[in-house]
Amino acid sequence: MTTNCNLSNRLHPNAIKGILLFNQKKFFEAHEELEFAWRAEPGPIRNFYRGILQIGVAYYHLSHRNFSGAQKLIDRAMKWLQPYSGFYLGINIGKLKKDAIFISKKITEGDFDHVDSINTESFTMIEIQPQKEN
Repeated sequence: MTTNCNLSNRLHPNAIKGILLFNQKKFFEAHEELEFAWRAEPGPIRNFYRGILQIGVAYYHLSHRNFSGAQKLIDRAMKWLQPYSGFYLGINIGKLKKDAIFISKKITEGDFDHVDSINTESFTMIEIQPQKEN
């Protein structure tokens, strides 16, 4: 995944760090950075950050076999991200929501119940829109 994109003029600096950490599967650390961004923003973008943050925490819980915690956080994240679709501020939020719903369905269907450890590689990265060439 490219990190050479122009997010800096669209997202809070901590949100960018959080998204990059999310894509490295460092979900706890991503949560910390996204929480800083969420707390710093007074406007509606707070909910965008909160939704991404909660998907990351859900993946963290799932990787530690806390299925009910993961499911609750995905449900909450969908509430915060409901107004957003497709690409928003350079982030493919539509794909992130679709991926989280897929994981939610796997939790509900018990697909993880008999697995000794959850492979975080099955959690897809946040797709960042490449910077347009001039």
